[in-house]
Amino acid sequence: MTALNPAKFVREVRQEMKRVTWPSRKETMISTITVLVVVVLASTFFLLVDVIAGSLISRIIGI
Repeated sequence: MTALNPAKFVREVRQEMKRVTWPSRKETMISTITVLVVVVLASTFFLLVDVIAGSLISRIIGI
């Protein structure tokens, strides 16, 4: 089992953080907008499927 060495851990984290490629502000905004659009479309789709399925089931059961 390896010994815990906080100083070594911090050095390794700093080295790894230097290798990270961070997205630009523009890339972040495009990704955020894309996610929001997909969420709205998926929510709308599932709302419509729920309403249609609920309506069909109500007519079949006769409520």
